[in-house]
Amino acid sequence: MAQGWLLYELTQSAVVLGYLGAATAIPAILMTMFGGAVADRFNKKYVLMTTSMLVAIMMMLLAFLDYTDVVLQWHVILIAAIVSFISGFDWPTRQSIFPKLIDREDMLSAVALNSIIWQSSRMVMPALGGILLAFTDTWLVFLFCAVGYVAMFLVVAGLKISLPGKKPDHSTLRQISEGLNYIFTERLFLTFISLSYLSMFFCMTHIQLMPALADLIGASEQGYGWLLSATGVGSIIGTLLIGSAQESKHLGRVIFSTAACAAFSLLLFMLIVQFANTIPIAYLLALIAVALTSMFSSMFMITSMTVMQLKVPDYLRGRVMGLHGITYSLMPLGGLFAGLLASVTSVPVAIAIGVVIYLCILAGIALGQKELVNLSGRSDI
Repeated sequence: MAQGWLLYELTQSAVVLGYLGAATAIPAILMTMFGGAVADRFNKKYVLMTTSMLVAIMMMLLAFLDYTDVVLQWHVILIAAIVSFISGFDWPTRQSIFPKLIDREDMLSAVALNSIIWQSSRMVMPALGGILLAFTDTWLVFLFCAVGYVAMFLVVAGLKISLPGKKPDHSTLRQISEGLNYIFTERLFLTFISLSYLSMFFCMTHIQLMPALADLIGASEQGYGWLLSATGVGSIIGTLLIGSAQESKHLGRVIFSTAACAAFSLLLFMLIVQFANTIPIAYLLALIAVALTSMFSSMFMITSMTVMQLKVPDYLRGRVMGLHGITYSLMPLGGLFAGLLASVTSVPVAIAIGVVIYLCILAGIALGQKELVNLSGRSDI
């Protein structure tokens, strides 16, 4: 949140926000498969301790540069890229740890609980961050981020379980090839991972470009924070609503329909922003539309991820679920696509074009994958 606001203050450019998105996405995408191999090879606890401390150091550096008023746009983008590189190792390791801590029958509840914790942070912290930005400056937000990663380091260090890796019989590149081959030969994984990628790339770009959208709708720093917080509120509601879907005989239909509803909700948000000057309660309606978008997106992500966590073999978990973790890196990369498109149209129109592309692809996949649309949680997983 603070990185985006700082960059927009420095440049007033949606395209530069897109560059930030690329910096937070591309290194993680390139390194995630290597990160998955590392997660399957080494002690997961020590990998997470290392990544947490490295990110904390980067956040401290950014806070210092900002506090001393020497920060430039390339500083923000470079540090974002370094953190993204580290995340390429962090996320696959987290994904491979979770199933080791829980029973199989509790998988959906565990994924949902993890989502609630994450989304609660997204709900509360941007609002507090907006207040901080209004009365202090972005450097304090970066400092709090550093403290948070130090706390994560201490939590992982305190785990009383052993999470050793497994020494592979072949090279890292062979491990990566094995994970990719599994995904491309298993239709369920190929479809759900592809849908996750497309959803984040085309239908979550509004989060990356939220400073520009907040400006178009006339929101202040606090209003910007509340818009981001609304995404967390919607995600928590979606998590609570999806609670028993693991056992639903219509699980496949739930997955595809929530993906579509997220896209239509985002189109509604873009319409509100585009015509904000003619709508008396545009900001309130925007908050509702943002929350709905995140609610349906959360329902899609939780159900599809649960299915994959239940189906993936343990020895491939770090690599396969690590590749799925690229999903979250595609959100800021989609922001680059929308930001560049916005330079010749407008931000709402650019995002809407991406959503329409996604809906067309989603419809094609649903029509061609009837067995996944009819997936039953009671019998198929």
